[in-house]
Amino acid sequence: MQCASCGATIGGQDKFCTKCGTRRALRCASCGFASSRGDAFCGECGAALSTPAGTTIAGAELPDTAGDGHELLERCSLFRALDTDMRRQLTSHAHRRRFAAGEVIFEAGSPGQSMMVVAAGTVRVTARSPRGYQILLADLSAGEVFGEIALLADRGRTANAIALTSCKLLVLERRDVRPFLERHPDVCLKLLETLGPRLRGANARITEFAFSDLDARLSKTLLGLTNGTDSKVGASQRELATMAGVPQKSVSRCLREWQRCGLVRLNEGRITLADLEALARIATTA
Repeated sequence: MQCASCGATIGGQDKFCTKCGTRRALRCASCGFASSRGDAFCGECGAALSTPAGTTIAGAELPDTAGDGHELLERCSLFRALDTDMRRQLTSHAHRRRFAAGEVIFEAGSPGQSMMVVAAGTVRVTARSPRGYQILLADLSAGEVFGEIALLADRGRTANAIALTSCKLLVLERRDVRPFLERHPDVCLKLLETLGPRLRGANARITEFAFSDLDARLSKTLLGLTNGTDSKVGASQRELATMAGVPQKSVSRCLREWQRCGLVRLNEGRITLADLEALARIATTA
C-alpha cells in the first residue's frame, strides 16, 4: 500500500514507511481516509475500521467454565425469568468468545446466525446514517444482549458491533435457540418486547440525525454525556463524531467556533462545557 504522507510504497510486512518513517495506515473502506493502525474508527467518517475484505474475525475461543453461562443469563433481563435448569439447557450448546478492544465482532450486512450476551467489557453498536456516517446506537455492558434479530429472521446483520473494551461474550447459535423458543413461547414474547423499544430507539436516532443540524446534534450529545450538570466531557472528539453521526473534522471545527464564543473550553484534548444554558438552547433548534 502507499504511505499516507509521502506516497511511497510500503511493503506488506512493514509497519513504517522506509522513506519518511510514517506509521503504516489503514484505508477506510467507506471514505478512503487513512487512519493510524490500531484505531478502531475512521478519523474522517467514523466508520469502524475492519480487517481486509474476505477476512472474518470470530474472536478467540474461550474454555467453558461450569456454571458461568446460566449465572450470566440470570443477570440478563431477557432470560431472568427462567429457572436454573432451563438456563443450563439454553447455555449447554453456547460457546464463549474473547475480543480485544477495537476488534470487530460483526458488520452490517454480514450473515447473522447467532445472538450474543456480554459477559464482560463493553460492546459498541453503530449503524450508518442516511448521510453515510456512523451513528452510535448503544454501548452495552455485562448482562445485555445484542444480535437478537438474527434469531428471528434469516437475514444479514442490521448494525455494526465492535469491542469498545476487551470483551468476553456468550454466543448462542440460532440452530440451538430457535427450538428452545418454540418450546418456551413466553421467552419468545420477552424477546420481542426487548427488541421493540430497541428498534424504535434506533429509528428515532437515525431520523433525528437525518433532519437536525450539526450544532443541535453535537450540543445534545455533549449535554447527554454530562447529564446537563457536570461541565467536563469524558469523550474524545472522535467518539463525539460517532455519537453525533458526523465527520470528526466537523466536530473539531464546531468546537473551535464554540470556544471562540465562550461556550466550551478545549485544553489538551479535554472538553469542558462553559455555558450549559447556551448549549441547551442550541440543542432545541431544528
